[in-house]
This record gives sequence, structure tokens and C-alpha cells, in this order.
Amino acid sequence: MGGYGILFPGQGSQKVGMGADLFDAYPDLLGAPADAIIGWPLRPLVAEGPQEDLTRTEHAQPALYAVAYALWVALSDALSSPPSATAGHSLGEYTALAAAGALTFEDGLALVAERGRAMAEAARVSDPSGMAALIGADLDRAEEVASSRRSDGGQLWVANVNAPSQIVLAGGREDIEWLVDNARDLGIRRAIPLAVAGAFHSPFMAPAADRLRRALDRTVFDDPAFPVYANTTARPIEDPVRQLSEQLVRPVRFAETLERMASDGITTFIHVGPGDVTAGLVKRTVPGATIHTVSDLAGIAAIADDPSVQ
Repeated sequence: MGGYGILFPGQGSQKVGMGADLFDAYPDLLGAPADAIIGWPLRPLVAEGPQEDLTRTEHAQPALYAVAYALWVALSDALSSPPSATAGHSLGEYTALAAAGALTFEDGLALVAERGRAMAEAARVSDPSGMAALIGADLDRAEEVASSRRSDGGQLWVANVNAPSQIVLAGGREDIEWLVDNARDLGIRRAIPLAVAGAFHSPFMAPAADRLRRALDRTVFDDPAFPVYANTTARPIEDPVRQLSEQLVRPVRFAETLERMASDGITTFIHVGPGDVTAGLVKRTVPGATIHTVSDLAGIAAIADDPSVQ
């Protein structure tokens, strides 16, 4: 395959003021048409916050999708050749599909708005739940801990494999508290609870997956212009309706996705969107890869002349 790959961030990368230079540049994407799709005014919340409101699942997801997609449009206009592949972390998979032309921007925005609402509602109606990041534990240890806890009647699953040393577990609130309190005895240096609404990418999200599946069934998907690697399989998406609904209840295999993209010939990775999370994950997962971060319009000029992305 060769060439360069585009990566889009997921929930957690949102911050007040993100995309400030994009709203005037792309009013057709980020203005009134977007507001009508999501049902609330995008620009005031993104520009002014408060951060607590922007971080709500039902707000963060469409906001991140819209800003990252607009930034992708600007970047693609500046480059002379398309990427060889793309991927996104959780929510970012929708941005990746839209970037590849498998989804229209509008259909993608409607889907992520419904996804955010469904996930927030599932977290509200289920038993209290949460997530925790593990420090000093590999995937084997994480899976052993989660499996052992379930054998004892608990609810704990591997939810994110972000990098070889970045594993996230999801489960019931009591299970997360147990994990945090007993991390060292479990062979984990530390477990850090995350500020999230619920146990994403675990069976706790089954009601959200069912609700999202209905929206996906109504959506038209086209063949992508370049491969979009799926979180659930770490391979190019073959059945977006099934795989996107399954993504809510299955682990995000992002480290494996990056490794697969590298083995398929991707040597340069470009994080497109707020923050730089996926760039950091590439650094930890694909040693020697060329990494760029484009989080605003100014960042585009810095890589426009790089021969690895032409």
C-alpha cells in the first residue's frame, strides 16, 4: 500500500475554543445547517463553553466530528494526493468514513449526534458504571484481571487497547473502585478512573448499540475512496452498519489498527482534529513512523510540502 494515513480523534479531545479558525472558513459545514441536524447551536458551545457542557457525551461527539471533518477538508485541499488509508479512535471512525466518502458529512453528523444521545441515555439508565486507565499493565494482564473479576460475579471488561502500554477497562462503578483500590495487588502499577459518563465499549452500552443500529440501517453508505480501518477488527471496514453498532460494546483495538496499517505499508501518520492523542499513540505503537499533527489551519502549512504526504 505505502503512502500516508489519516487518523481522527475520539471523545476526550474536546476543548473550548477548538476549531476557532474553522467556523468562519466553513460556514456551510459548521453553521446553521449543522445546528439544524444536531438540534442545538454548535458554535457558541464550542467557542464559549462551559467545558462541562461541551464534555457531555451528547455534545462532545457531534462537536468533535464536525470540527475534525472541516479540518480534513482544509487539509485535503492543500495536499496533492489522497491518503492511502484512514482510521479513527471510536467516534473518530465516523469522521474517517466521511473523509473517505463512505458517508456524507450530513449523514455522519446525524449518526454521531444519535450515537452521543444513545450512549448518554444508556449510561443514565444502567447501573452506575465507569472506566479506568491502567498504568504498568499489558493486554494479557488486563484481560486476566477483567476475566477474574467477572468470574467472581463482577462486571469488568477490556474497553480500549490504545497502545501496547495504554489499556482501559470498563465496568460497574463498584468494579472500577475495586480495581483502583487493589491495582498493585493485581500486578498493575496504578489504575486511574476516567471522567466519563459510563462504561463505553462494554456490554453496558448494549441499549445504545440497539438504538444506533436503527439509525445505521436508515443510512446510505458508499464504497470508500480509500480503506477505513475498523476499531473492532483492525482491518478495513467491510460491513459498516454491523461494525459501527458492534463498536459500542466491543473493545477499541487501536494499537492493533496502527500496527496493521504500518504492516500494510503506511509510514506516515497525520492526526487531524483537536489535540494530538492519536499522534501520541502512533509514537508508542509504531516506532520510526513519521508523525504529523494538524489541529488548526496553521498546522496545514507545516506539512504541505512534506514529500511523504504528496
